Amino acid sequence: MLSAEMNELLTRPGPGTRMGDLWRRYWVPALMSTEVPEPDGPPVRVRLLGEDLVAFRDTTGSVGLVSAYCPHRRAPMFFGRNEEAGLRCVYHGWKFDSAGNCVDMPSEPPDSIFRTKINIAAYPTYEVGGLVWAYLGPRAEMPAFPGYEWLRAPATHRRVSKTLEHANWLQALEGGIDTAHSSFVHNNDLSDASRLKSIDQHPQLEVERTDYGFRYAGIRSVSGDRRYVRAYQYLMPAMQMRAAFLTGSGSPRELPTLRGHIWVPIDDEWTMVYNWICSADQEREITDAFWEKHEKTAGRGADDYIEGSYRLKRNLDNDFLVDREMQRSRTYTGITGLNTQDFAVQEGMGPICDRTQEHLGTSDKAIIMARRLLREALDDIAEGRQPGGSDPESLRLVRPAEAVIDAALPWQEAIKDALVAQW
Repeated sequence: MLSAEMNELLTRPGPGTRMGDLWRRYWVPALMSTEVPEPDGPPVRVRLLGEDLVAFRDTTGSVGLVSAYCPHRRAPMFFGRNEEAGLRCVYHGWKFDSAGNCVDMPSEPPDSIFRTKINIAAYPTYEVGGLVWAYLGPRAEMPAFPGYEWLRAPATHRRVSKTLEHANWLQALEGGIDTAHSSFVHNNDLSDASRLKSIDQHPQLEVERTDYGFRYAGIRSVSGDRRYVRAYQYLMPAMQMRAAFLTGSGSPRELPTLRGHIWVPIDDEWTMVYNWICSADQEREITDAFWEKHEKTAGRGADDYIEGSYRLKRNLDNDFLVDREMQRSRTYTGITGLNTQDFAVQEGMGPICDRTQEHLGTSDKAIIMARRLLREALDDIAEGRQPGGSDPESLRLVRPAEAVIDAALPWQEAIKDALVAQW
């Protein structure tokens, strides 16, 4: 369990907080590219790390990310005119480029130099992988952009979506890196004892620290001489990578993939979950049909969202439409959708989980390690060091893997080649 003080420290990512300072030392997704599809199109509201912002794609195609309020009289920039490589406030016509410079101030005399003294808060952006990433920290400490493997794959071989969750970012992250829960929450066929995760419901967990975070393996006995190993990657501050090479019976999938989530704080109580998938076979693209089936299985199909939002129809307000008869006879939770099942337990903890009341066990090694690394990173920032996971070179070769291996072999040796990026 954590003290109330430590729980407060780790969960609050807003401006002026220690955790907020840590988050601002990384590049983080701000929105999807499809939300600003064309130059000079409508601005989009963005709330990120407790800050209200506006994104817009300017005439040149670059994406600006600026304060939601004009520095003149605090009018909302969301209603601004996106034109001629800048966003113009409709209140008095002040115009700002994507770097935050005031480039026009028509309400002042023509010979005034006042505009040269005015800027709107603006953050650097980088667009790749179908996402617009932003850096909200001190410019002098801005790291190079991390070239994760899935971002190096061509657009034909990767997809991304996002889902709004009413839960603090840390409990969402901790739900994602908890490997033991998949034997229970995601057991969607109570009669199928052949599923790799159902054969052994108390996996052995091994966690190994790395420069970028840690890698961890859930190891399950399949038979006397065979073990099922699923090796995940945790990349600070809040990305998980996992592999999907095998089916539930241990045979190869039709399309082996790499998958993961990035849990990005909107504020203290809301999280935007970015869900990505990448083909692990360079000869095989991810088709529209495959992606649609993948999202529907997760509970993120096109008709699973509240119209015009990224919030799922199944949510805590309606108890995730839990079907108690289904739970009794067919699935462990009675809730439809893998993603939805996760949200049910995470949102059900309350917006910010009270970790002073928890009791961790042997299956919680990854959660314990993540908290330790985050606490150490807070100290790194305070003492002038770079936090873990901010060096892009440590991230380039990171890949998750899974396999059924000889029980006599160390898993690190048995799957070492599969743990190296190939894109």
